Amino acid sequence: TQPIFNSLPSIASYLEFEHNSSSQSPQLQTPIDWPLDGKLTLNWVQSLMSVFDWASRNLEPTQLPNVFLVEVFDSLALFNSKILHKEANCVTINNLAFESTVVVVGDLHGQLHDLFFLLHDVGFSSENRFFVFNGDYVDRGAWGLESFLILLAWKVLMPKRVYLLRGNHESKYCTSVYGFEKEVLTKYNDRGKHVYCKCLGCFEGLFRHMPAISKKSKGKKSRRAFNHEPILHPPWEGPNVIPGDVLWSDPSISPGLSPNIERGIGLLWGPDCTEDFLKNCQLKLIIRSHEGPDARENRPGLGGMDEGYTIDHIVESGKLITLFSAPDYPQFQSTEERYKNKGAYIILEPPNFDDYVFHSFEAITSRPKADPFYNFEEMIDSDEELDLASMVQS
Repeated sequence: TQPIFNSLPSIASYLEFEHNSSSQSPQLQTPIDWPLDGKLTLNWVQSLMSVFDWASRNLEPTQLPNVFLVEVFDSLALFNSKILHKEANCVTINNLAFESTVVVVGDLHGQLHDLFFLLHDVGFSSENRFFVFNGDYVDRGAWGLESFLILLAWKVLMPKRVYLLRGNHESKYCTSVYGFEKEVLTKYNDRGKHVYCKCLGCFEGLFRHMPAISKKSKGKKSRRAFNHEPILHPPWEGPNVIPGDVLWSDPSISPGLSPNIERGIGLLWGPDCTEDFLKNCQLKLIIRSHEGPDARENRPGLGGMDEGYTIDHIVESGKLITLFSAPDYPQFQSTEERYKNKGAYIILEPPNFDDYVFHSFEAITSRPKADPFYNFEEMIDSDEELDLASMVQS
């Protein structure tokens, strides 16, 4: 099958890409038009990625609407909302074939050019390649909007091959603190509030649980399908306790459940909890994200994120893995204050899809310069010690 990036540079040329070499506009059709029949094609998604890459290197952020019109954004958001709101929170991917593979991706945090490399590296060409994105697409990085829009485009193109989960940063509170709201308002100016609200609507449709992967030979297991509720905003109390725990909790080496004091929200769970969950659900792996290298600095007993992943729990029934796909994080810090970590993705392989291969990768050093949309010098690390009082809706 032809690789989907056949209209983009090779990996080697992408790594060596310099800003000056892209000063002349490539032969790209801008602005991007929405297809007349409303059906996205592979070529359309490729063109979108090429345009966003070029625009990030040659245009000011405020010029994004010149290449991606609000009307096109509205169409993409509408099509995604229709797809996402039909899907349950807990999804079983049970249409896997023997030749299928499942690619799992962790936090991206608006690092657009590292996302490009990741997709370049793994390829999107096979009908039997499934993707699960673990959330935290936005905030901190300068291109959260473009990164999110690209994933939405892939979701519309391949709704049964691409699964978008929701991270804690896909919320009104986090996006108002860590830069995504300001990014959208800056890029779309007087239409920024409209675009931002539409993004929140898409966040509402994202899953809040990991999908379970099963083989066809085992048949469908009965499961409860939960309807999406508009739980977009903290405080996580009352009916919001469970979503709050799902989005904010972290593993621990200590047994049992305990308050997540570092974050001020969610829980810590021990290896015994992992074992109970895997055994009761007849699963072999938990692949979660949510923690980068900064979060692991003060987590004694747990591995660091230098390679973009850690195996946190090894229990009788399986393993718990933490996956982080944003290398050289956080990229706005001065060089000596960045963690210089690698990003990673995981490929799950047949026949049982509990065989996994880690793929670590370095950050794209030719990324264009950009200003942050949040005050990273004063911002606390990894969403710690959140001001819960400020989350109360007036």
